[in-house]
Amino acid sequence: MDSTRQQKVSRLIQKDLSNIFQVESRGMYANAMITVTQVRVSPDLGVAKTYLSIFSTGSIDKKDILEKIKQNTKEIRKNLGIRIGKQVRVIPELDFFLDDSLDYIEKIENLLKK
Repeated sequence: MDSTRQQKVSRLIQKDLSNIFQVESRGMYANAMITVTQVRVSPDLGVAKTYLSIFSTGSIDKKDILEKIKQNTKEIRKNLGIRIGKQVRVIPELDFFLDDSLDYIEKIENLLKK
């Protein structure tokens, strides 16, 4: 069970990371649509596990885009720090994971149709 502070910080990070991916890094990731589906913050607010849903229009795989995001984690954290630096004491370390819940739902629906 997350504390109220953890929930507030995770919503703040989710909102600002979504904006960063939509506006500032639109062309960096092969015009893929990146959605921040969930952010889980550790109790000490030092680590934020970020789950991303990636919709790629090109031939580039989701995992390749996720690796590129992981390579640019420092830059993304810097942009996040500029946005939320006045609201939190420490900018958390960002860990990015692929959210495959939509793929899982689609797989279940296809199994139920058979």
